Amino acid sequence: MAPWIPHLVVRSLDQFLLLIIILLFLLCSSSTCFAISGEAEALVKWKDSFDMNPTTHSLLRSWNLNSTDSTSHHLYNNTPCTWVGITCNDFGSIINITLESSNLKGKIPKELGQLKLLYILKLNNNSLSSNVPAEIGMISNLEALDLAANQLSEPIPMHLKHCSKLLHLNLRNNKFSGIIPFQIGNLHSLENLDLSNNLLSGELPFELGHLDKLETFNLSHNNLSGSIPSTFKELISLTSVDISYNQLEGPLPNNKAFLEAPLEALEDNKGLCGNNTIIKICPMPKENRSNSIIFVVTVSITCALILSFIIVGALFICKKRERHMDEPRQTQMTLTFFEAWSHNGKKVHEEIVQATENFSSKYCIGVGGYGSVYKTVLSTGQVVAVKKLHENEGAAIVEAFESETSVLTRARHRNIIKLYGYCSHARQSYLVYEFMEGGSLAKILSNEVRAVEFEWTKRINVVKGLANAILYMHYECSPAIIHRDISTKNVLLDDEYEAHISDFGAATTLDPESLNWTPFVGTFGYSAPELAYTMEVNEKIDVYSFGVVTLEVIMGKHPGDLISSLFLAPLLAVDALIKDVLDQRLSPPRGRIAHQVISIAEIAFACLQQSPQFRPTMKQVSRKLSTPLESLSEPFYMITIKQLFDSPTWTS
Repeated sequence: MAPWIPHLVVRSLDQFLLLIIILLFLLCSSSTCFAISGEAEALVKWKDSFDMNPTTHSLLRSWNLNSTDSTSHHLYNNTPCTWVGITCNDFGSIINITLESSNLKGKIPKELGQLKLLYILKLNNNSLSSNVPAEIGMISNLEALDLAANQLSEPIPMHLKHCSKLLHLNLRNNKFSGIIPFQIGNLHSLENLDLSNNLLSGELPFELGHLDKLETFNLSHNNLSGSIPSTFKELISLTSVDISYNQLEGPLPNNKAFLEAPLEALEDNKGLCGNNTIIKICPMPKENRSNSIIFVVTVSITCALILSFIIVGALFICKKRERHMDEPRQTQMTLTFFEAWSHNGKKVHEEIVQATENFSSKYCIGVGGYGSVYKTVLSTGQVVAVKKLHENEGAAIVEAFESETSVLTRARHRNIIKLYGYCSHARQSYLVYEFMEGGSLAKILSNEVRAVEFEWTKRINVVKGLANAILYMHYECSPAIIHRDISTKNVLLDDEYEAHISDFGAATTLDPESLNWTPFVGTFGYSAPELAYTMEVNEKIDVYSFGVVTLEVIMGKHPGDLISSLFLAPLLAVDALIKDVLDQRLSPPRGRIAHQVISIAEIAFACLQQSPQFRPTMKQVSRKLSTPLESLSEPFYMITIKQLFDSPTWTS
């Protein structure tokens, strides 16, 4: 029936405009009501198909059309928007159906495909049976589909490929059979996929390896067979996988989640192998064994020849030393070092001077407290960084040089800058390091373009790399090394954003038999507060600096104002939301990444405790960073600084 149009006589332009407005209002209201009525009728029809029991009848009592008709203009008067389990948008369209654990018995109706704006459909833990209608694939806005723990059967519908915005797909604990449709590999936004505890069989489709945003993946307790496709190594976001209780065999993909998976995630398969320590190594193909034998023999002969050359070279060097005992000690150190570096020391020195045009300022890429750093290209094409010490600066420069060479000639870690060599001479002293293409962490965070490229995953890895380096210095070096000047200027990044601690001029070692008192060194804003009133040095001063740098990494700027407010005006600071203090140049972290950012922020606040005894050790920090994350107690966007700052104290 067409909407009623009042009979008006148009007497003027104003009346004409009024007529148009009234007509538009009535037409829009009428069409909206028709749409709502169609959605309501589909839901009531579904309700009537249920095998009604007292629980379902009581739960769905509000699902009726007693006062819903196409002429009513009260859009929210007993429409589906007021029904149990239904949520609507501002225009009255259904966007969320959540009926978990509602004792529903029946089928999923194809009419749900009419709900074009639906983005959440949760019907888990019921007794729904039959198949999933293909029409569900018509809900193009769907982001979460949870049908777990029902009695659904038949193959998984391939039409789900049209739900291109799907983030979470949970079909766990049903009776789905047949193969996994390769079309699921087209769901490029998918973050969580759970197909466990079904009757699925056949081989895994290689297209699943295209789900580069997938974080959790569970295929356990099925009857899947064959090998795992090599494309699964491309699941770069994957953090948790479970393929247990299947018939899978062959090598695990070269993917961190698979290679670090626990036994319970891989057990009861036909014959998996690979580089995971809990399973057997894959056997070498027969055609490669003979090549391996030849390789081993060749390497053995080569090593023997190299060893002979080394012995002859060592004898030659000793003779040369005897002939030049009258040369200054500093020059001896230089020549000896570069000869051990497979170079002639004098030649390398001349090469560095020539490449930098006698340390011209145009090659200078940074100036520090102890020296200037030059980018140098050697004749071999190798790029190195040369730090030339300031001249005539007295004992402090000499101590810094000795500290740097002492530490870096014995420290070996992937997250500590590598020292290639050094020249110690009365007229000119310098150190030669590996060159870091990425520059300092401080420069990246201060550059608007590079800061955006420095996305959350890279920032998390930088924090982990920095923690690993400090852990190594504190616990794997003997005596322990204390850096004393950890700051964003002294953290360098390579071209893959791997962190490297540099500038060990202020470093010292801990002597367990002494009080370890030294004058203050370090960078204000990163140094521990107790250094204002004590000269005692211990590991906790590095822990504090780590906390400052970590906050700076996730905030994108130095956290000095936040730290001051936490201790000077805590009531004002702690109520702020953590999302509001993160680097606003990046989109907010999501899913697993958001969990990691929260965990890192919690660690950073613990490291900033005013009393050293309440700060964690780097062992505790490293353990926390490597521990599987628990679910957040509440949504990411609601977490406050107070919740993280008031976390349980870590004593040591």
